[in-house]
Amino acid sequence: MQLRPEQLAAQLAQLDRPLAPLYLLHGDEPLLVLEAADAIRAAARRQGFEEREVIVAGTGFKWDDLFLAAGNMSLFGGSKLVDLRIPSGKPGREGSEALQRYISTLGPGIVTLITLPELDWQAKKAAWVTALSNAGVAIECNAPPPARLPQWIAERLARQQQSAPCTALEFIATHVEGNLLAAHQEIQKLGLIHPPGELTLEQVEAAVMNVARYDVSDLRDALKARDTVRAARTLEGLRGEDAAPPLVLWALATEARSANPNGRMAALLHAAKIDRMIKGLAQGDIWDEFLQLALRLTRSRSI
Repeated sequence: MQLRPEQLAAQLAQLDRPLAPLYLLHGDEPLLVLEAADAIRAAARRQGFEEREVIVAGTGFKWDDLFLAAGNMSLFGGSKLVDLRIPSGKPGREGSEALQRYISTLGPGIVTLITLPELDWQAKKAAWVTALSNAGVAIECNAPPPARLPQWIAERLARQQQSAPCTALEFIATHVEGNLLAAHQEIQKLGLIHPPGELTLEQVEAAVMNVARYDVSDLRDALKARDTVRAARTLEGLRGEDAAPPLVLWALATEARSANPNGRMAALLHAAKIDRMIKGLAQGDIWDEFLQLALRLTRSRSI
């Protein structure tokens, strides 16, 4: 079965319908591939697939490992997701034959997710790609053509209960120059800065064209590098430029989620406290709390 990326969510939402035995993702847009893979993994968790085994078919990969992964059922007695990634998109003769043989082993309790990069026209016609597509669900994740990009942006805004006039949609599309990841980030920014509802062209222009000296991406870089001084300086700069507190909190909370499990819960609780303050549900100095959370994330190696 062939699906478009925008059709996947509806297919996975059918809770009374079991997952396909195999999902094949490929295309030229990494953002869409990543989102589709995340959606499939989330659906697998909802349907009781308690274990996931990631396999990367790189140089020297032994294809027997794929069969072993599918043959070893979940350690917890449940179902299992086999997450196979082929970065080159070219499994070679041995891999092509192995993948076609692998299809015959598909059975209950195992779902296989295979991720590939963009395939050229010749690869799309290869026997192994055809066999995988016929065995499950194949999704080609390509970026929309330039003429459709404003509509794509409108659909993404609708997901966060926002809308914008055509002139604003075209402004974003022109600004990102076809880069979906950049468009995705601008859409998220609008969701953090403005409440649900209709956005004006002026609001969109102000958000997209914000070329402030300090940016939340600088803050995230400082947190990842465990650079306490840089993180504190960046927060001070963001405060001086009246950066939107929800956007700053998003950067801090994102890094808190990727922290070590030993300290993740405390950091997330701290972020939740700040969220209540931003919403007016708790008292306190928001920017001081931002600094305290940044210090927590940069100073402690155990976090």
